[in-house]
Amino acid sequence: MQHFTDEFIQAIPKTDLHVHLDGSLRISTLIDLAARAGISLPATDEAGLRKLIFKDSYRNLEEYPAGFADTTAVLRSRDALYRVAYELFMDNAAEGVRYIEVRFAPQLLMSEQLSFQQVMEAVDQGLRDARDELNRQKPRDEPEYDYGIIACAMRFFTADFSPYYRDYSRMHEFSSPTEIISGASLELAKAVVQLRAHTSIQIVGFDLAGAEYGYPASDHQASYELVEKGFLHKTVHAGEAFGPESIFQAVTKLQADRIGHGLHLFDTNLIHSSHEQDPETYVTELVNYIANRRITVEVCLTSNMQTTPDLKTLADHSFRRMLEQKLSVTLCTDNRLVSNTSICKEYRLALDNFPISPHDLKNIIAYGFKRSFYYHPYPQKRAWVRSVLNYYDQLAQKFGIKE
Repeated sequence: MQHFTDEFIQAIPKTDLHVHLDGSLRISTLIDLAARAGISLPATDEAGLRKLIFKDSYRNLEEYPAGFADTTAVLRSRDALYRVAYELFMDNAAEGVRYIEVRFAPQLLMSEQLSFQQVMEAVDQGLRDARDELNRQKPRDEPEYDYGIIACAMRFFTADFSPYYRDYSRMHEFSSPTEIISGASLELAKAVVQLRAHTSIQIVGFDLAGAEYGYPASDHQASYELVEKGFLHKTVHAGEAFGPESIFQAVTKLQADRIGHGLHLFDTNLIHSSHEQDPETYVTELVNYIANRRITVEVCLTSNMQTTPDLKTLADHSFRRMLEQKLSVTLCTDNRLVSNTSICKEYRLALDNFPISPHDLKNIIAYGFKRSFYYHPYPQKRAWVRSVLNYYDQLAQKFGIKE
């Protein structure tokens, strides 16, 4: 087995297709934005915030998102959104990331002073300016930088999640909780389709995030049908806190092109409904369904270790079986701040804990670019992907990596 140095990992072109804007601020920026906005944080220094909120480990998935209340609070201005988006792209580029898909729930960030379009415009402008600056500076023979934006609907929310959700809940007081959640999701889908059709904002996809257990993907089927009519790509958080049936819903009811996490794909013990097939057959057929359709799994190793108490060692992560089954997989950070990680850290963890050959590594890299929701026309995407893989081959030769 060849050794992949940190220098090689840093140099090779990479993607991050699953990174949350509101979970990936620089901690210094969070502190500064809170001070400027007069928002009180649990601590005013990095050490204090790392101890209280942004930890190396969490009790469970329910504790993990606690810090998002603070990050979303400081992001409800155009200047803050622009700054965080710009910095996120630059931080990724410093690690060799050539393409990033930034996701967030716009309805968490909207307010009376900030409309949906203004939220999206601010994020897009920050990413656009970073991309253009990077492309002006890069050597001519290196591949281009680019980005996409993914809008997240929420599987679950309450009125205190944001000003928008407070107002939406108040205006639908005679609707059931499920109807309120599904309705907000559909409003977001309408907004995303309209904005993509009438602006140059690089919206590329739609996502479903948040509490998975008890909040099925099927409640959002109308939203996904709408975004599909608008020719948007689709991804779904599934199999992070629930089992194979959640992933089944994502790929059949919502026709997901990619799956966020997919951690519990192989866990037959988490199948709760009765099926014609026995649990092992059910999972086998589901895995084959995903594999044959090249539905890509957005793997987030550090995040899963932090939120899954039953996962004792990284070597037990289902990523191993995904590789054995030849699934299309790509490594992602999920939340750079909340998980205290980076894309290079994720690659280092993967290479140190799983049997990944040079051929496997190139495939993981290639899947990230090929299965991206690239904004531009397909012929342009093909040429771009080819330039990326050619550049990868040049670096592999330079570092003495042989397939």
